[in-house]
Amino acid sequence: MIMPLVGFTIASLFPLDPEIAAGIILVGCVPSGIASNVMNYLAKGNIALSITLTAITTLLGPIVTPLWMKSLIGTELHIDYVQMTWDIIRLVVLPIAGGVAFRFFLPKITKRMETKLAFFSMIGLLLTIVFINAAGRDNLMKVGLLLIAGCLLHNVTGYILGYTLAKLCRFDDSTCRTISIEVGMQNGGLAAGLAISLGRAATMGLAPAICSPLMNITGASLAIWWCGRSPKQNTGSSDTTVLQEDNQNGLPAEKSNSES
Repeated sequence: MIMPLVGFTIASLFPLDPEIAAGIILVGCVPSGIASNVMNYLAKGNIALSITLTAITTLLGPIVTPLWMKSLIGTELHIDYVQMTWDIIRLVVLPIAGGVAFRFFLPKITKRMETKLAFFSMIGLLLTIVFINAAGRDNLMKVGLLLIAGCLLHNVTGYILGYTLAKLCRFDDSTCRTISIEVGMQNGGLAAGLAISLGRAATMGLAPAICSPLMNITGASLAIWWCGRSPKQNTGSSDTTVLQEDNQNGLPAEKSNSES
């Protein structure tokens, strides 16, 4: 709920054209990005949780993303729920299902293709960003700095609120880092693809085109900062308390552990 509502708030407060502002909301409504898994690895986060969250939000995307978009901006811009649902299935679910099937039935070929496919996927994303920026050049020249500020505020607010709410739920520090990154980093490539499918690359597609590289920069910076700081361990368990009391009594650590 964080990113759609934060995106809607920013879009409402910033003096942007409705279709351009809708792009910020769109970024907030799409699932978390796959790059977040790499960032969590670097940030010493909970990798299993990161992959699980990405998988679940991606699977829920065809239902949740169109529902959020229709609820938040359906009155101002026509959003075809069925069409957007099909676009997400076509852009995300079917390729993932195809990839899983290909890897299962042809593991040797997949192994040889992994490096090349990663390169071509990166080129594809870059070309998408270039196409959107070229199509929306005139709009970008007018609101470029304001849109960058809005996208940056959206992204950073996601990190802060994700971490803060996880702390309030008393999760361990590693899990808090994971939730922070998963909330803050969205699938900008999917948002850009949806904007193109809707025929609004020059307007709604500008925010995703800016957010995609921006999120990778901020996510990598946050991950590197956390990388040099080990996650804080929860204290106060009964075993720890017994061990501390035994150490105070002068008992060796190994002996106190066995007696505990």
